[in-house]
Amino acid sequence: MGSECDLGGFEQVVLETLKRCQQQNESTLVWVMEVAKCIRSLGVGLPCLELGHVLVSQLCFDDNNSSLWKFVELALSSGLLYPLHVLSLLTSRVLPHRRSQPKAYRLYLELLSRYAFSFNPEKADACKEKMTKSIDVALQLSQLYGLRVLELGQAFVLFFFSMIIGLIDSTLDDWGLRMTPTDGPSLALGSTDHHDMDIDFKGSRNFKGNEHHEKMRTANSFMAIEVLGKLTESRKAIVILRLVHLNMPVNFNGLLQRLQFLEASELVSPHLNSANQLLAKLSANIQRAMGFQYQLNRSQLIGLLLDIASCKPVSCFHSQFGQSACWAPFDIYMENAMDGKQLPIKSAVDVLTETIKTLQAFNQASWQETFLALWLSALRLVQREHDPLEGPIPRLEARLCVLLSIVPLAIANVLEDEAKLCHSSTAGATFTGSVESGYGHKMNGKGCASRKDGLISSLQILGHFSGLLCPPVSVTDAANTAARKAASFITNAKNQRDIIRGGSLVDASVKAGGDMRHLIVEACIARNLIDTSAYIWPGYVSASIISLSDSLSLDKSPWLMFMEGAPLNGSLIDYLIMNPASSLAEIEKLFSIALNGSEEEKSAAAKILCGASLSRGWNIQVPEVAASLMPLCEVFGSLKPASSNKSSKDDEPSIYMVFSFAFLYLLRLWKFYRPPLEQCISERGAAVRGELTLEYLLLLRNRSIASCQVETYSNPNQSEPASGKPIYIDSYPKLRAWYCQNKSCIASTLAGLSSGNPVHQVANKILSMIYWKMTKSAASSSNSSTPTSNSACGSPGSTGEDAYQRPVLPAWEVLEAIPFVLEAILTACAHGRLSPRDLTTGLRDLVDFLPASLAAIVSYFSAEVTRGIWKPVAMNGKDWPSPAAILPSMESEIKAILAAVGVDAPSCYTGNSPIMLPLPMAALVSLTITFKLDKSLEYVHSVAGLALEHCASGCPWPSMHIIGSLWAQKIRRWHNFIVVSSSRSIFRQNKEAVAQLLRSCFTSFLGSLNISTSSLSNQSSVNGLLGSTISVGGGGPSVAPGFLFLRSCRTIHNVHYVSDVIVGLIAEYARNLASRWASSDSPRLKSSQTSLSIASVRAREVATLGASLLCVTGGVQLVQELFRNTIPTWLISSRKQELHVSAVPRIVEGYAMAYLLILSGAIIWGVEAKLTTCAFSRRARAVGVHMDFLAGVLEGNISLGCDPATWKAYLSCLVGLMVRFAPAWIQEVKLETLRKLACGLRGWHECELAVSLLERGGTAAVGSVAELLNVIS
Repeated sequence: MGSECDLGGFEQVVLETLKRCQQQNESTLVWVMEVAKCIRSLGVGLPCLELGHVLVSQLCFDDNNSSLWKFVELALSSGLLYPLHVLSLLTSRVLPHRRSQPKAYRLYLELLSRYAFSFNPEKADACKEKMTKSIDVALQLSQLYGLRVLELGQAFVLFFFSMIIGLIDSTLDDWGLRMTPTDGPSLALGSTDHHDMDIDFKGSRNFKGNEHHEKMRTANSFMAIEVLGKLTESRKAIVILRLVHLNMPVNFNGLLQRLQFLEASELVSPHLNSANQLLAKLSANIQRAMGFQYQLNRSQLIGLLLDIASCKPVSCFHSQFGQSACWAPFDIYMENAMDGKQLPIKSAVDVLTETIKTLQAFNQASWQETFLALWLSALRLVQREHDPLEGPIPRLEARLCVLLSIVPLAIANVLEDEAKLCHSSTAGATFTGSVESGYGHKMNGKGCASRKDGLISSLQILGHFSGLLCPPVSVTDAANTAARKAASFITNAKNQRDIIRGGSLVDASVKAGGDMRHLIVEACIARNLIDTSAYIWPGYVSASIISLSDSLSLDKSPWLMFMEGAPLNGSLIDYLIMNPASSLAEIEKLFSIALNGSEEEKSAAAKILCGASLSRGWNIQVPEVAASLMPLCEVFGSLKPASSNKSSKDDEPSIYMVFSFAFLYLLRLWKFYRPPLEQCISERGAAVRGELTLEYLLLLRNRSIASCQVETYSNPNQSEPASGKPIYIDSYPKLRAWYCQNKSCIASTLAGLSSGNPVHQVANKILSMIYWKMTKSAASSSNSSTPTSNSACGSPGSTGEDAYQRPVLPAWEVLEAIPFVLEAILTACAHGRLSPRDLTTGLRDLVDFLPASLAAIVSYFSAEVTRGIWKPVAMNGKDWPSPAAILPSMESEIKAILAAVGVDAPSCYTGNSPIMLPLPMAALVSLTITFKLDKSLEYVHSVAGLALEHCASGCPWPSMHIIGSLWAQKIRRWHNFIVVSSSRSIFRQNKEAVAQLLRSCFTSFLGSLNISTSSLSNQSSVNGLLGSTISVGGGGPSVAPGFLFLRSCRTIHNVHYVSDVIVGLIAEYARNLASRWASSDSPRLKSSQTSLSIASVRAREVATLGASLLCVTGGVQLVQELFRNTIPTWLISSRKQELHVSAVPRIVEGYAMAYLLILSGAIIWGVEAKLTTCAFSRRARAVGVHMDFLAGVLEGNISLGCDPATWKAYLSCLVGLMVRFAPAWIQEVKLETLRKLACGLRGWHECELAVSLLERGGTAAVGSVAELLNVIS
């Protein structure tokens, strides 16, 4: 802009010039030349904003001189005026007075039709800021849209949208139709300081009688719709409308409401019938903008890769459906959750909910296909241990828990999300008529039922997969009961109406008996996901079951009897201990009795709680279970036993026993689980895994309760959790005191105690008890390995003499003293004052006295093993038990398992080398092999097994083989289970073994790579990766490589190495896949687009497998590292370039790596904008850092070592995938970074990809898109 001039003086000069030209009857061209000369003489630059203000102030007055309008048009075309500025001023002036000035309105519409898209930001460089402010003030954009208008492009987009809204509102009003928009006032009415639009600004209403004006007004309303139809069909309009639709949905919904109102008012207004075609065209244009997708440059290979839709190789009715790699994350996550070594921040239900939505989007699948794949993955999970290897910890119940509880709960969340979406989409409608969730999608109930319909059809199709539906033996009766229940329903219905006669409900060919589908359907009915109409699905119930249903009655469950008020007597207690509860209500009732019942009821309820309901549960409920166990421990641990001479043979559980049940389970939850990797310390690329803390467990529990309360407040129909108050460890002083002491013992060696200290006195009493038993007769000592069945851990029953020696103390006082007892007897053994056999006997007697002592023993020995201050002892069969008898054969079996999955394991022992273990480790394993095997002692065995594995992690590598051999000698039927478990230990620190196992995972899933043909030998298979079952052949157990990796990945020390290996394997497989169909001397395709489609699908399979394995190994930390360092390092690092290799394999490599990054982030963080504050900030930082890196490369600030084709493919595909699958991420990137990326893409002739990136950048990026309108059009 030139020098500033006084507006009043400028206006006077311009008007005088125009008047003179008019008096001299000059042509409008001369007008333009004279005014331009006048402007130059005043030192004002072009385009001239002041001229626009002067002219617009004159156009809407008096006679609306046609010559003045012609002059304006010529001034616009010659650059004297800026079209956007003038049209904005005219819009604010003409629309409110269109009825009093119909001629001005007509001319305004003509100008709008011609110049609405005449937007060239470069021509306004001299006065951009001033022009933007002028447009904002004229149209009141900041007030209308609630944002600061700082860019000219932003003002242009808002002007165009405001103009559409204004013209529609004007037409509605002209036709006598009234509606109340939800998006604020309209330009058609002007601001509050304007007069009513029906009144001439001179106060005259005489225009109403002017017949010519009435006809013009009528014609104008039709012309307005016609102009809108013309403008909105252009490519530029589509871009603008799509911008508003994506970034300002509330305002765009206001536009949709107006169109809906017009559609609903067709029968009311005669004008609408006449304008029907015009309105239909306008509506079609708006719809086209909503569904518009940018067409990438299909002349380039990258454009083809991004344009190819997700391939669905088989029909959902095919037996191989669900084994496709695109659904593998379901299987991998579920199988990984069975390990239970790590406690995630998010519950399994929430994780699975996000995974369902993510995979449905990435695979572009229907909800029927998505839910079917989910059910098949869960069924494979159960069938994988249909006949499990016998071991100390039952796992089948946990697998059934996933199938029948976790999956239905996750599906319930998905259905609830859709219901909320449907509800929110109808909340803003304020007019009468049809209510729609979006234009063209009427809400007659079918829209919200789409996901539910997909669920129902998936359950119906599930019957075709009979190979997965055979129930395990433990639930066969339950499956049969479910089938009989459906048969009874049909039989009862038969008595009311003739539903059997047609034969549509009963399939006589179906084999009698229930299967897993019957259990799944019952689980869904119980969760209100479906109703009992499922019972009459064709083929759901066989005719033979229906014929038996009249004579069979369903027995009442003992749990139901308990809920109905049956007293806790002997037989009922035994059943409830051995069979897990079926609902949360049953657990809550038991918990209430355990805290508030009579003394007899408290003991019985506590023992039931710690029975099968807990041992066969799953770690998904860990924080809540831990919080429930704490008050039980606090109360029972503070009670003193009534008498020291009460026999353990009594049927009533002792106070020590009840406390031990609860306390050992509490220990199991926090001692052997691991916090998420992001909670650990990272040192030099390796994660230092910290132990889980009770505080962390309670934090998770309280966070979950707070989240439930927030949802309850927002949804009044949702019930509040029974225990809604936060819980802190300070609420339990006894537990807290022991917990602090335990942490102190782990952190450092024990400090000495004075003889008068109460803890010292208790320790002396315990030592006296132990040494008294050591001095008993040789007969008693020799029989110590064959204890009676009534002891907690298999020791002899208490006699009166034994009881006399036992201290009568609360359990907390005993636990506090045990570390000092252990230090004393371990030191005595190390110095030869106590024999290993007596040490083992003393430890076992301590556990017999108080089973909860095992917790202190495990903590103390684990810490001592880690400190490494105890000399190793020889496991020679004299002082300590010897594994020599079976160690060689066991090592051979372990090597065979590893060899089968491609891992070359070194030999552990030779015939001459001694078999050694650290003293604390030897003492612990010697203690555990004395435990009697009994179903009622599962709570002890589960702790002992985890403790051995935990302690062995601090010993040299082969220690687990020794421990496993000792246990395999004791319990031969556990042999195969122990061999498989011991085979995992090599991966803890052996990086080469980890790399070999990962390669086998890719090979087993994708097929072996044939070097001569560069092709994969067979189809990808989930069963190849994880195995269909854990088989035991003639040579021993055999496990799939993926199964072994998932059982080992939690213990791998350097998880960053895993990430590097996975990235390398993906790059290698992607290149080799592409080499099959690309010629060696040209980037053109060797065959048809079908071949490219197959190659791209296989590249996605590679990336999908890699993303799934990476996420289960390192979680958030590894994914953050992938964004920040791993992928940037892969791009920067130079590598050997093969000669005579086309660009195609390198392009596919870049595509696969981009898919890996996007899918990994989506699995961990999801693709939606709704996140917790912590997760949102982590995702925003990770994505922002990576995009900044890419922008830095484009600017030339960072040099790359990869092939240029790989780099270009990676960036283009990453942007394309992010736009398609994770658009919410883009708004978390800095606007300046988005502009740099878009600029780079434009330089690669990917203009539409650049626009699609910017349009997702939020309202701040709107202006940047507008500036590209001329390029993409």
